[in-house]
Amino acid sequence: MTPRQKILIVDDEPDIRELLEITLGRMKLDTRGARNLKEARDWLAREPFELCLTDMRLPDGTGLDLVQHIQQRHPNVPVAMITAYGNVETAINALKAGAFDFLTKPVDLPRLRELVATALRLGTRTNEPISSDDRLIGDSPPMQALRKQISRLARSQAPVYISGESGTGKELVARQIHDQGPRSERPFVPVNCGAIPTELMESEFFGHRKGSFSGAMEDKPGLFQAAEGGTLFLDEVADLPLGMQVKLLRAIQEKAIRSVGGQSEVVVDVRILCATHKDLALEVQAGRFRQDLYYRLNVIELHVPPLRERREDIDAIAQSVLKRLAASAGLPPATLSADAQATLRHYRFPGNVRELENMLERAYTLCENDTIHAADLRLADTPACREASDHDLAQVDNLEDYLENIERTLILQALEETRWNRTAAAQRLNMSFRSMRYRLKKLGLE
Repeated sequence: MTPRQKILIVDDEPDIRELLEITLGRMKLDTRGARNLKEARDWLAREPFELCLTDMRLPDGTGLDLVQHIQQRHPNVPVAMITAYGNVETAINALKAGAFDFLTKPVDLPRLRELVATALRLGTRTNEPISSDDRLIGDSPPMQALRKQISRLARSQAPVYISGESGTGKELVARQIHDQGPRSERPFVPVNCGAIPTELMESEFFGHRKGSFSGAMEDKPGLFQAAEGGTLFLDEVADLPLGMQVKLLRAIQEKAIRSVGGQSEVVVDVRILCATHKDLALEVQAGRFRQDLYYRLNVIELHVPPLRERREDIDAIAQSVLKRLAASAGLPPATLSADAQATLRHYRFPGNVRELENMLERAYTLCENDTIHAADLRLADTPACREASDHDLAQVDNLEDYLENIERTLILQALEETRWNRTAAAQRLNMSFRSMRYRLKKLGLE
């Protein structure tokens, strides 16, 4: 007979302990009760547990003290904090300290059952190999540190803000947090916040009811419903308009949404991960991003290093990209000559891994005899490699034409780096989509 999984309940109120014990007993789980920190530590020293539920206020300390104790002595035991209703700051502090998730009083029993089921899946996770297309390549110290952080964050339900420059692989990092966590069998739903028209944003996120607006011919679920039980990744979250930021904040805090035209809220179980190439703190200072939403999303920040800070990984990434290109074309893989390898290692890569991929794809089509030489990389054609001495005043016949050529070159480079996604290219150049569209028309690049 398989032994039943055990949950430790820490609360000085007998009624709360009894409620939790009855609920978890109906889930075929064994429970142990503790009234204070000392009893909790004693139980942890005597028996193994799959989960700990603890109140924030205890007679001889706080739930945060217990979180820290478990992190040090029993790191494989997830801890869920029970806090007073509306005390978001306490919940955030618990998540930052290493808590798996939190509940608010009065305890919502369906929400409790969902949390427990998610936490128990941590113990059944197997370290399945990640496919080569989905793994982070490189063994440099920054990448080793990043992998350790991903592994820790995968065991939590805390919102994570993934920061980093464009092209560093923020979505790949988010996907690995999802794949290594207890929600891996549920959906991972990525969304580019800057690519959704403002007037459709609420419907896209929360869904709509038939007839709620012109063109709503049937009920449509939104992104939150699509990610139910899984992870919603908000890429370029800084591009959300302020009105939508308010609605998103409420959805995250209440764990519930209301569709456009709907009469009641629907509870959703979704983990939120977000990213942007912009500095969110500066966006808050400039008044373009709400401070309360910033603190709610940025419970834990995970920085993805740029490629220039891990140059020792360039060769491995290049080899992986070339193998993938060859496989898709049904041709033998190309090799990098010594001069091409040296050139790549000394290039700054403002577009990071995405730029390297695009550069190699172009070189792969140009090279001869399956060998890529430095000349095939055509780095001299990129603005990043032009020296200031190239801008000699004697070369300027007409300033407007000269600047127009520079503008055209930069826009073309951004378009190439983003596979001709105009929205992403506009974000890469930190301009609005409307401005990008105007410049493309003006320069004859449409």
